[in-house]
Amino acid sequence: MGKKNKKEKKVKGAEKTAAKMERKVSKRSRKEEEDLEALIAQFQTLDAKKTQIIETPCSPPSPRLNASLSPHPEKDELILFGGEYFNGQKTFLYNELYFYSIRKNTWTKVEIPNPPPRRCAHQAAVVPQGGGQLWVFGGEFASPDGEQFYHYKDLWVLHLATRTWEQIKATGGPSGRSGHRMVRWKRQLVIFGGFHESTRDYIYYNDVYAFSLDTYTWSKLCPSGTGPTPRSGFQMSVSSEGTIIIYGGYSKQRVKKDVDRGTLHSDMFLLKCEEGKEEGKWTWTRVSPSGVKPTPRSGFSVAMAPNGRTLLFGGVCDEEEEESIKGDFFNDLYFYDIAKNRWFAGQLKGPKTEKRKCRRGKKPQPDSVESQERVETHPQQLQEEIKEVVAEDGTVVTIKQVIPVAGTSAVSQSEEEDASDEAGSPLVEPCARSNAMLALKQGVLYVYGGMFEAGDRQFTLNDFYCIDLHKMEEWKVLVDMDPKTQEWLEESDSEDEDEVGGAEGGEEEEEDEETEEESEEDEEGSQHPAVKPNEKYSDYLPRTEEYWVKVARNNMGPDAKDKKVIRVAHAMAKTFYGDSV
Repeated sequence: MGKKNKKEKKVKGAEKTAAKMERKVSKRSRKEEEDLEALIAQFQTLDAKKTQIIETPCSPPSPRLNASLSPHPEKDELILFGGEYFNGQKTFLYNELYFYSIRKNTWTKVEIPNPPPRRCAHQAAVVPQGGGQLWVFGGEFASPDGEQFYHYKDLWVLHLATRTWEQIKATGGPSGRSGHRMVRWKRQLVIFGGFHESTRDYIYYNDVYAFSLDTYTWSKLCPSGTGPTPRSGFQMSVSSEGTIIIYGGYSKQRVKKDVDRGTLHSDMFLLKCEEGKEEGKWTWTRVSPSGVKPTPRSGFSVAMAPNGRTLLFGGVCDEEEEESIKGDFFNDLYFYDIAKNRWFAGQLKGPKTEKRKCRRGKKPQPDSVESQERVETHPQQLQEEIKEVVAEDGTVVTIKQVIPVAGTSAVSQSEEEDASDEAGSPLVEPCARSNAMLALKQGVLYVYGGMFEAGDRQFTLNDFYCIDLHKMEEWKVLVDMDPKTQEWLEESDSEDEDEVGGAEGGEEEEEDEETEEESEEDEEGSQHPAVKPNEKYSDYLPRTEEYWVKVARNNMGPDAKDKKVIRVAHAMAKTFYGDSV
């Protein structure tokens, strides 16, 4: 009895401490949020001038991260909203709304009167009722210098049938936050976790709220059992049985004055509601999955895969040292099967030629138990590739990617022979990144944007890929990254100004170009254009072999022999990256 009372007092003490910290953060951040509210109001004044719906066919959205990409519940479309972009000096926030037509492979920008304020790190969920709705909660707005933050606690719904935004003003909801997660559970939106940050303080949450789509009311859930510790940026998804899955995440805590320590979480919890009661008793259960687990990371993206599985893509593992933070970025896929309580790595099988199809004959369905077990029992099919790129300022950039080995899932000698025939074919896939946008539609996974870092520089992407999860054969490039859309501005001093001048094309660069062009000839005497070594963003972008072959082919013409094109492509890549390739 005494132990029980002691435990209850300890829990209540922790709750009081958390409440005290929240009041402290709220008080200190109130002033800076008031300043940002004035800036947000200015943007809303501009948005208020829009009086009609304008739909404009357009090129793909500009580079961004921490936006939301959602599948339209009624049409073959994806919906992109919000996001952020940082160019080294200034932070840009968006409230733009884009629709992507899957069938036509086209983008349309839709301007609707009275949209939500600009934001990033919010959450969005779609529901099919009323012709389709997109619900948006929370997120953050940053000052242009990125030093101050405003955290939203507003709830919006986009009525897709009428193309109208509506703000839902209901009391009793979560406090302002970003980095939280939100899922649709039956006729409710369930929100967990997140964080709130001011200039000097921060707090992470592990509270749970539910919003009823029928009554438009909030309720705070108090699940029994031991749940996750406070965190943000975790995986949250709903299984086909209605169980909510929480995995991983990130949090930090102050170890002493002006010294914080970050924590990458790799634990997993299930949140269940008593059967037959939507607003009944909720329970936390901690689970320990088996299989090939993801390596520790944050900034990964999540979507629901076919057959009730949940998937995880990319992310970053920050190694904090005394004076710097080094990040290892990923582009791998992992699946979690709740029925088996098991992780397994997503592996590409590679494109199948007609010859291979004939020799293999009938094969099991990709989503069958036999196929799944084959994937799970061959973890050695993943190959880790590490590239080091030296930047202009001497910074060594390490890019780590987990590369599936095409064709190694074969189980017969004939299949191994076919795989070896295609061993030289390039493997197309997104480069390593964090905070990308994911959406799943009809079994196809779409990945848009995100970011990776090179030294002190952050590079934001706007490339667009997709992969059929039923087949797991290959990634398809829908939009390739355009280096011209990326800029990086540094603090202005004489040294930097000289660097920028050279990058933009001065006399000195032209002389270097001529020297490179003269020295970059292949064995047969064919000359190819040199690749400029200081093209800002593109110095650090990891490109596939297929990309360089395409560039070489464009320069040499369609009649050039394949072997010669490949040699030139390799030479161009070596010129571009130096001895790191």
